[in-house]
Amino acid sequence: MPQQLQGLIIPIGFIVIFYIFAIRPQKKREQKIKEMRDSLRVGDEIVTIGGIYGKIIKVKEDYVTIEVGSAKTKLDMTRWSVGSVVDKNESKKSKNEEVDTKEEDK
Repeated sequence: MPQQLQGLIIPIGFIVIFYIFAIRPQKKREQKIKEMRDSLRVGDEIVTIGGIYGKIIKVKEDYVTIEVGSAKTKLDMTRWSVGSVVDKNESKKSKNEEVDTKEEDK
């Protein structure tokens, strides 16, 4: 009986390690992306999975309408096509903080 269990320890160990390093992080990433897509609102600036930058002007259950370019072209897209939300306020704040820290160092 112990010899049969010893033969199963290594494959079970590989499965556990694979779960910890591959499956679990992927599920966490998918959950974050789902939360981001569920929290989309009008005025958010986004980047689609195809690389198109735009500003959300309408949010419906299954799709969003974005404005693209200087001609303000409107595109209807499904929610799953949103790759990320671009928050320009955060980038401006971080630049201001960098300038403040540089001035303080002088």
